[in-house]
Amino acid sequence: MTPIKPIFGAFAPGADLRGCTPSLSRVFLLSPANTSAIRGQLLLNGNSDFELAQRLRREGAPLGEIFSFISSLYFRGKLAYAGAFSQSSTGFPAMFVMTSSRGLLLPTTLITLDDLREMSAVPIDPSNARYRGPLCRDGRELARGLPPGSEIVLLGSIASGKYIDPLLEIFGANLLFPQSFVGRGDMSRGGLMLRSVETGIELDYVPVVSAVRRGSRPPKLEPR
Repeated sequence: MTPIKPIFGAFAPGADLRGCTPSLSRVFLLSPANTSAIRGQLLLNGNSDFELAQRLRREGAPLGEIFSFISSLYFRGKLAYAGAFSQSSTGFPAMFVMTSSRGLLLPTTLITLDDLREMSAVPIDPSNARYRGPLCRDGRELARGLPPGSEIVLLGSIASGKYIDPLLEIFGANLLFPQSFVGRGDMSRGGLMLRSVETGIELDYVPVVSAVRRGSRPPKLEPR
């Protein structure tokens, strides 16, 4: 599997930035799909014969495609939204996918069946070093590579500490999330992001550190 370090390119720690004046960036962190879901188990089953499962066994498949299959509307919405509204510096990745044991990866990273099985065996728990260690390692490298004041937008739940506990230690007040996520379920969030992409209207972000993390369920999205 491709490690995280090479993808930071010119903004990697220690790079020569003389004559380079990178603008402020907005980078999205996408929470992972739940491999214990029905579709995740289909992929993990070595006897599944649909096309994606066969590619996963042979040469591997892109992480973004795998998680979009598992999580369907929600992860597909995250990918589309991050692609539409990222504001990263030239040559710097616009989005990263959080994983249970491999830290931050590009959605284009090829994942094999063995990789997916290994990741599915690691609980996403801030007290679990196998999860927290790689995530914090890559988060710190990302923070060092970005211009000061850059925004890190979490596209995922903040209702529990499984993502925000380690991320707040690194990004502090620069860690944001869409305020309209509060109270919504996964499918509703996915639909909301896809509508934002269609209309070209970006969601409002608020700092995680001072946000209300739980709230009443908002009204259902109006039918298209």
